[in-house]
Amino acid sequence: MLLRERETAEGRLVSVCDPDCLGETYEDGPVTLTVNEEFYGGEDAVEATAEEVVAGLQRAQVANIVGTESVGVAVEAGLVDEETVLEFEETRHAQLLWL
Repeated sequence: MLLRERETAEGRLVSVCDPDCLGETYEDGPVTLTVNEEFYGGEDAVEATAEEVVAGLQRAQVANIVGTESVGVAVEAGLVDEETVLEFEETRHAQLLWL
């Protein structure tokens, strides 16, 4: 999985995706999800284990998660409720917001 963390004015933003999702565009009816290199990849992105992804998500104020494996890790760790996961063609997407 690719993990990217960065500081924003609103707090720490974390993005996680399965490597095979990078550069892909998924559709679900009128909704389109593009997993672009600028947001999910780049020099700041690192290949991460499930434990590293969970730790990164726990540090996040906001997180975007794409991919069956990545979303599965977040759900299994209890950070994302399965009921809130969106299905896009052959992948999954979830967002996390800590208040």
